[in-house]
Amino acid sequence: DVLETVPLLCHSYYHNRSSLYSHSFVHIIMVCIRQAKVHDLLQMQTTNLWCLPENYQMKYYFYHLLSWPQLLWVAEDFDGRIVGYVLAKMEEDEQQPKHGHITSLSVLRTHRKRGIATALMRRSQQEMADVFDAEYVSLHVRKSNRAAFHLYNVTLKYVINDVEKGYYADGEDAYDMRCYFRQEEAKDKQDEESSSSSDAAALEPPTEQLSNLEVAAN
Repeated sequence: DVLETVPLLCHSYYHNRSSLYSHSFVHIIMVCIRQAKVHDLLQMQTTNLWCLPENYQMKYYFYHLLSWPQLLWVAEDFDGRIVGYVLAKMEEDEQQPKHGHITSLSVLRTHRKRGIATALMRRSQQEMADVFDAEYVSLHVRKSNRAAFHLYNVTLKYVINDVEKGYYADGEDAYDMRCYFRQEEAKDKQDEESSSSSDAAALEPPTEQLSNLEVAAN
């Protein structure tokens, strides 16, 4: 199994009324990011029920795990409790480019703003690109969910592809967002080539400087 540990800085605040001082303590907790297994599904469903209004029957989790086991990842606390998960799949529409889809992402409120959601998303996206050769990944997010939109748009570089009217059961609209893997790879390659060219330019003196050096040597 591929394991990744994420250190969490949990701040506790203590105030003594009889004192002029307040004390802040920092505890470091390790969370393990790993592929989901069948015995994790019940805790994943529980996390979903605690955090999201969009809920799924257990057979839907089984369907994802049996079909695309590489794309389901969980965040496991030091005591073995599942505190976050990502549920993802590959779309099977042959008329569209090969791509993945994030079905659900959830992190318990006690463990948010610690980079767990970002780590879960990146692990699942990496498997989509490496294992299934996906060109991009898509997802839906409520227009009112500003925190989730910031995560997808700013941190993970998703872009709005469309707005789906009345997508959710309560009638709220959803952003249809996408993150293109090939563009990221091309950008990284371009940055690498640019960096290499800059290094080469710094190492090699200009032609005029070389000529002056030759004259001085003669």
